[in-house]
Formats: sequence, C-alpha cells, structure tokens
Amino acid sequence: MRNSNIPSVIRILKNVNKRFNIPAVTQISNKSRSPFMVLISCILSLRTKDNITMLASERLFNIAKTPEAMMGLPIKTIEKTIYPVGFYRNKAKVIKNICKELAEKYHSKVPDTIDELLKFKGVGRKTANLVV
Repeated sequence: MRNSNIPSVIRILKNVNKRFNIPAVTQISNKSRSPFMVLISCILSLRTKDNITMLASERLFNIAKTPEAMMGLPIKTIEKTIYPVGFYRNKAKVIKNICKELAEKYHSKVPDTIDELLKFKGVGRKTANLVV
C-alpha cells in the first residue's frame, strides 16, 4: 500500500467501525476509569444484553459507587435496581459478597491481577481479563 492511500483507508475503517456497537462494559470502562465499576458491570453483563447491562449499571452506580456504599444497600434494593438483568437475584448476592470481600481484604481496592480476581466467587477468567 502506498502512503498516499493511508488517509482514505483510515476514513473507510472509521465509517465501518461506526456500524458496530461498543459493548456496555467497554463504555463504562471508558467513561468511569473505575476498576470497581468495570468489575460490577461485568458481573451484570453475564448472560444479559448490553442495553440492559448499561441501564442496570447506571441505576446501580447512581445509588452506590463504592464497595462500602454497595455494602450498605439491602440485597432487595440491589435486586430491584439491577432488574431485569439475567439472574438478578443471584448477581445481587454475588455483588454484595464481592463488595464485602473488597472492603475487608483489599481496603476497597480492586486487585490488579487476574489470579487475585479469580479468587472472588462469581468472577471468571473473562471478567478478570476485562477488569485488568
């Protein structure tokens, strides 16, 4: 390819890229730059459509943005806030447990290694990779 073609190739790629939706977790990561919000959004996103994940994440982060704030919420409040996310009852419990563990063992900081993240119940390799 000649150097003179590079600008037109870039323009074409940008136009093609606009047709694809950016995943909800990526949007949250880009917007918040918060490993905690990315972790919780990843939990919500499993087996859930992106538009639902985005709305549920926004609702949840409007009432609690930290592990401590999330721990202060009753499970029922988390459930109602994240509904209609798939498996919302189970995910509410997982979120509450992750927040408790983050506060107690990690001083409310999300670990920055995959191995540490995999120790959390409900966090698999995909979620750990997205958070790191």
